[in-house]
Amino acid sequence: MNGHQLKVFGGRSNPALNQSIFDSLYIRPGSVEIIDFSDGETFVRINENIRGADVFAVQSLCTPGNANLMEMLIMLDAFRRSSAERITAVIPYFAYARQDRKVQPRVPITAKLVANLLAASGADRVIAMDLHAGQIQGFFDIPVDHLYSAPIMIEYFKKKELKDLVVVSPDAGGVERARDYARRLNAGLGIIDKRRERANHSEVMNIIGDVKGCDVLVVDDLCDTAGTISQGADALMAAGARQVYACCTHAVLSGPAVERIEKSSIVEFVVSDSIPLSDKAKGCSRIQVLEVGRLLAEAIRRIHENASVSSLFE
Repeated sequence: MNGHQLKVFGGRSNPALNQSIFDSLYIRPGSVEIIDFSDGETFVRINENIRGADVFAVQSLCTPGNANLMEMLIMLDAFRRSSAERITAVIPYFAYARQDRKVQPRVPITAKLVANLLAASGADRVIAMDLHAGQIQGFFDIPVDHLYSAPIMIEYFKKKELKDLVVVSPDAGGVERARDYARRLNAGLGIIDKRRERANHSEVMNIIGDVKGCDVLVVDDLCDTAGTISQGADALMAAGARQVYACCTHAVLSGPAVERIEKSSIVEFVVSDSIPLSDKAKGCSRIQVLEVGRLLAEAIRRIHENASVSSLFE
């Protein structure tokens, strides 16, 4: 077991998730003061001794993404300058993950930039959940523990006992994820073939696979404007699906997302609490939230005790 004292500190982006982690670990929150100056600058002060401690900093990089990222970087620097023995950045939602490659000339690879900033600010390792692209782990020169919400989602849908289930990926890039769900749920597999003309806009073109008379589960890692998932659900119903469920880990739900979900053919849209829902999303009866705090807490405990994290998903 790690001989250094465990200390877990939470940023301001997702207080409810922070509390869930503290409760699951049966520890008190690390004492930290975070305030904004009148000009918008963020100030962080650690209000307890962490010299030689095993420190975990929890912060989702959700809206406002830039402010929450900067807050995390300042926290990490404060921990490093306070002589923590090891610092782990716990990032339930990793922002800029969709900017993971050059898709046109003269554009950045911002996911790599964020990885560099976290390491430069003092992080010794990272815990992330359902990265948009798995290869982002390779952007870090420090260890990354990649967690998945799949066990929680799959357990939830197993209890529904859906009939003739087909798991559908909303695009070609998510086929591996959908195949894993299909295997664990003993279901068929389908793909929505879409053409994206520009960012945050998509057009459903075709359904690959037979969904006629079947219950369908559309699986994705995140939902932003809900254009793809709402159009996909309507296309699946037009192809003969009996009913359509959907799930994703990160409920970004920006712009018209909630209205699109309400007007779509989706019976129930299941998300995790890696991102706190807006008041509008909380008022949507079709959105069901599953907690991932216990999973994150168990990963923190295992890393602190130098135990296996991968066995969580076996």
